[in-house]
Amino acid sequence: MIKVGVIGYGYSAKTFHIPLIESSASFELVAISSSQTELLRMKYSAISLYDNAAALIAGADLDLIIITAPNNVHFSLAKLCLEKGINVVIEKPMVTTSLQAIELIQLAKDRGLLLSVFHNRRWDGDFLTAKSLLQQNRFGSVRFFESHFDRFRPTVRPRWREQPGEGAGIWFDLGAHIVDQAICLFGLPEALTARCLPLREGSQTTDYFHVILHYENHEVVLHASSFSAAPNMRFRIEGTQGTYVKYGLDPQEEQLKTGITPNDPLYGVEKAANYGRFYGEISGDTSGQIRQTTVETVNGCYQQYYAEIAQAITLGGPNPVEPDDVVEVLRILELAELSSMSGKTMLMPKVNR
Repeated sequence: MIKVGVIGYGYSAKTFHIPLIESSASFELVAISSSQTELLRMKYSAISLYDNAAALIAGADLDLIIITAPNNVHFSLAKLCLEKGINVVIEKPMVTTSLQAIELIQLAKDRGLLLSVFHNRRWDGDFLTAKSLLQQNRFGSVRFFESHFDRFRPTVRPRWREQPGEGAGIWFDLGAHIVDQAICLFGLPEALTARCLPLREGSQTTDYFHVILHYENHEVVLHASSFSAAPNMRFRIEGTQGTYVKYGLDPQEEQLKTGITPNDPLYGVEKAANYGRFYGEISGDTSGQIRQTTVETVNGCYQQYYAEIAQAITLGGPNPVEPDDVVEVLRILELAELSSMSGKTMLMPKVNR
């Protein structure tokens, strides 16, 4: 069994990592570091508790450490773990710069250790559905792809993600997810144009973004707003043979928050009312009439990420999220901020790797 320690006991640890680890027979949660030690003692009496991350890294006997602390300490903590000879999973967006990511990747390679990034939304049911439709060539030639992660959060809250600093704001939070998904589907763009802004009263970090990735034959729009109280579109894909439109977010996050885990048969299953729709011409009909069909959403499966992590550690299987992929995500995050500040379209640099 893989012995696991978790650094941080905030939202992502409580909602995602700990429930996923505890629901798997491949892992044993043996240590947590957090300033909330008194609260943790009441809930986790049988595991080791540390009041700081350095103490956990130095003192616990672990095979894997999961880093869920604020983004600006990911690099230093991951470096300590790797230097201690411990495999690492880091919350997205991994670190705050692509140069930091490259340094960690080399260190992990030198030590022969697993370094992975929790881009869990590769296993969203709606994303898996969109990916399947593209693989089936349902759209013909894709010309437009739109991905939204909108919420109604009009008031700034006292959380580290909403305070100024490296890696703060929703572009490095939600944007990292949908940039990663876009790259998985279409590869790297040729250029991008971005607006990353603080629009809420009193906001000091990006809480709105509208980023256009420019490809040779299609456009990709990535969008998030903190003022969207209406039903939210998730995906819109347009091609020469039809259009797919999907509303609502994958249910796994809300399920995990309410105690539903991957061991429950309803986990990852979306309600039929939230299925997407495909719009296309009726085959053989020359009148141009459009037919609408419902597309059942593929079941989401965040547990697949940790199943592959277990295989990678114990059997040398493939890394479910290669950190080299995340370097490209970080480069786009960085380039979009430059585009937004300059008001210019930025060419994607060609990097020899």
